[in-house]
Amino acid sequence: MKIITTHKNSDFDALACLVAATIIYPDAKPVLPGTINANLKNFLAIHKDLFDLWSPQEVDLDTVETLICVDTHSWSRLDQRLSVLSEKPDLDVIFWDHHEDGDIEARESHLSQTGAAITLLVKQIEKERKLITPIQATLFLIGLYEDTGHLSYPSTRPEDAHAAGFLLDRKADLNILGTFLQPAYGKKQKEILFKMIKQAERSDVNGFSLSVAQSEIHGRVENLAMVMQMYRELMNVDVAIGIFRDVEKDKCMVIGRSGVDEINIGVLMRSLGGGGHPAAGSALVKGANPDALLETVMELLKGNQYSTVMLADIMSYPVVTVNAGTPVGDVAMMLREMGCTGMPVVDDDDNLVGVVSRRDFKKVKKPKQMQSPIKAIMSRNLITIGYDKSAFEAARLMIRHDIGRIPVMKEEKIIGIITRSDAMTYFYDLLPD
Repeated sequence: MKIITTHKNSDFDALACLVAATIIYPDAKPVLPGTINANLKNFLAIHKDLFDLWSPQEVDLDTVETLICVDTHSWSRLDQRLSVLSEKPDLDVIFWDHHEDGDIEARESHLSQTGAAITLLVKQIEKERKLITPIQATLFLIGLYEDTGHLSYPSTRPEDAHAAGFLLDRKADLNILGTFLQPAYGKKQKEILFKMIKQAERSDVNGFSLSVAQSEIHGRVENLAMVMQMYRELMNVDVAIGIFRDVEKDKCMVIGRSGVDEINIGVLMRSLGGGGHPAAGSALVKGANPDALLETVMELLKGNQYSTVMLADIMSYPVVTVNAGTPVGDVAMMLREMGCTGMPVVDDDDNLVGVVSRRDFKKVKKPKQMQSPIKAIMSRNLITIGYDKSAFEAARLMIRHDIGRIPVMKEEKIIGIITRSDAMTYFYDLLPD
C-alpha cells in the first residue's frame, strides 16, 4: 500500500500538495492528519467530497510499503499515528518539500526552497502533462498564495510565479480563492492582538525595527500566525516576534514574521527547535520561562546569525584616500585615471576629514581653483558606518542622505568603503559564489 501524507496542523499548501501528489502517484492514498487549521476546515466543510481523503485511523500500518511525504520531511511533524512508520526498516520513502531541515531519509527526494511546496508538484504535473480540474487548480493556487503572501513574501521565487500563471491558465477561480484566504479572526484573536498592541514596544536591532510581544493564552487558539502578521503590519516594523505562553500546558509558542531578507525567521526558529521560511516561522518550547525565552530570542537576533551578507563581505578595500592638502587638479586626475567617482579625504594622521565626489568639482568656477587644496571643495558632512552593520543599513543611509559612497569604520579608522555599485551587487544577488 502507498500512502501520501503531510504535516500536522495542515494548511492550504499542505492539502494542495496532498491532492497534487495523487495526480503524480494515482495508486497512492492521500492521508490528511487529524489537526488542520481553521481556514482549511472551512474549505473542507464544503469541498471534502471532491477529494478522496483518508484519516490516519483508516490506515493499516502493516500494509504500508511506500510513504510519500509532502510539505515536510520531518518525522515529528507527521500525525503521531503515522510517525511510527519511522521504525519500519523496509519502508520506501519519497518526499517533496521546500523546508531546508528534516530528518526523514528517503530513496527519492525533491527538495527546493520555493516559496510554496505546491510549486514543486505543479512543476512536475506540468512536466508530465497531467490534466487537472478547475477546482484542483484553485486549491493549488490557494496553497501557493497562502504560503507566498500572494507572491509578495521575500521567500517567493520565480518558480512560484510561473506555477501561479500555469494554474490561472487551468481556470483557477480567484473568487473562491479570495473567500477562503480570509483569515479567521474572532474574539480570542482580537483580544490577544489588542493586548499585544497595548503593551507593544519598538526597538532597533542591527539597523532593523523590531517589536517583541508576550501574551498568555488559555486553551487552543487558532490562527496565532495570522495575529502575528497583523501585529507586524500594525506596528509597522521590519520584524515581529510573539511569545505565547499556554499556562495550563506549560509551553510557549514562539512565532516570528519578517519583512526583510536580512533577518531569516526560519534560521532563528531552528535555533529554538522549530522551523519555517525566511519570512515566517515558529517553535514550540516546553517548560520555558517566557522572560528567559525572550532574552534568548533577543540574543539570537543581535547575534546576526540570520545575516548572510555584512559590510565586510561586500565593501571595497584597501581604500584609496587622498590627503586634504592635495591640489584639486591632481585629485581630478586621480579620479579620472582610477575610473571612480569619489574618494575619502584624510589628514596627515590618516584621520577621515571629508569625502570628495564629482559633484564637489562643480564648485570650481575659475582655473586657478584647480591649484587649491582639495579640502576647499570637499564635503565635510561625514556619513560613516560601522564595519559590523548590514548592507541593508548602508543602502538606507545612501537613500536618506543621497550619497554614493560611505566610508566603513573600525575603531575610528577607515577600513573600507561601500558604494552604490557595491550595494546593488548585494541587492541584485550578484555576489560571486
